[in-house]
Amino acid sequence: MTDLFSPLTLRGVTFRNRIGVSPMCMYSCAEDGLPTDWHLAHLVSRAVAGPGMTMVEASAVVPEGRITPRDVGIWSDAHTAPHARLAAAIAAMGSVPAVQIAHAGRKASRARPWDAPAPAENGWQTYGPSAAAFGDFLAPQAMSEADIRAVIDAFVAAAKRSVTAGYKLIEIHGAHGYLIHQFLSPLSNQRNDGWGGDFDGRTRLAREVTQAVRAAIPDELALSIRISHTDWAEGGWNTEESVGLSKILKGLGVDIVDVSSGGLDAGQKIPMGPGYQVPGAAAVKSGAAVPVMAVGLITEPAQAQQILDEGKADMILLARAFLRDPYWTFNAAVALGKTASVRIPPQYDRSWSSGGVGRLVLDQKIGDPLPAL
Repeated sequence: MTDLFSPLTLRGVTFRNRIGVSPMCMYSCAEDGLPTDWHLAHLVSRAVAGPGMTMVEASAVVPEGRITPRDVGIWSDAHTAPHARLAAAIAAMGSVPAVQIAHAGRKASRARPWDAPAPAENGWQTYGPSAAAFGDFLAPQAMSEADIRAVIDAFVAAAKRSVTAGYKLIEIHGAHGYLIHQFLSPLSNQRNDGWGGDFDGRTRLAREVTQAVRAAIPDELALSIRISHTDWAEGGWNTEESVGLSKILKGLGVDIVDVSSGGLDAGQKIPMGPGYQVPGAAAVKSGAAVPVMAVGLITEPAQAQQILDEGKADMILLARAFLRDPYWTFNAAVALGKTASVRIPPQYDRSWSSGGVGRLVLDQKIGDPLPAL
């Protein structure tokens, strides 16, 4: 049995608990990919509750790899300082700072989702393994060998900047229908050269990016990759292939696999429900003998603990649950009787002014009125 509030160590990185803030694209405020005060406030307000890890949203490795013009990037040295500010602030809260590096491929150059499902104003040419479009998105340009090599180099450069910025875990985004996933799936990869066709060809970009990034970062830092374990579409990438790929990536230096699903095919049929992606995580963990992170409609502390109890994952990532309740970690500690396992910032813990009455914040649910002192 693995306690939700027990530590996890990957290489030289120790997470104080098994709770992580999942990377969430906010499509907000970034100018030329530079993180701003908005991103700092958003992330620190989650990290203050003490999750074991707080991961910065998908950060594009090249400008044309952004989903929207307001996305965060990490494609130039000018991005290093604002990312360092985020990493330092997260670390100061006792949470491991992590970053997801990404390229959206054919799912790039879009308006923000709440503005309109349309191409971005002043958008750009998109790229993919083949010229097949995603839904009503712009048709991408099929990538040449030189284009592919340039993307691999861009992931490496972004990983090096991530190290300089102070991130302790770097995650390669290989899910949700973005570029690496586009190469993995036969629904989007229609190439007949060494970057397509069979399993070896379609997984080549994922393998080469992983190998190159691992070689570029210090041995003591942790490396993750996010995958969609299935396309939820007939003839697409599937869980069995995800297990096979995860075995290979483990051998190339991936320390933990972040298992999500979907996003590749506009006709996907996803059976939504609590923990709907956890079976994929369990399959990868068991079949590839690699640590995994589980995500997907995990909302309740008991639910998260049960996933660990059943050996289906090693870490639990939450996204919308942290948007609804930035103090989810505190409330989970109360619900599971683990209040001694969390660190309350002294500014939030009133016990210092109550003659040692106790950790008043944790004696009740966050949001309840504090007792009179």
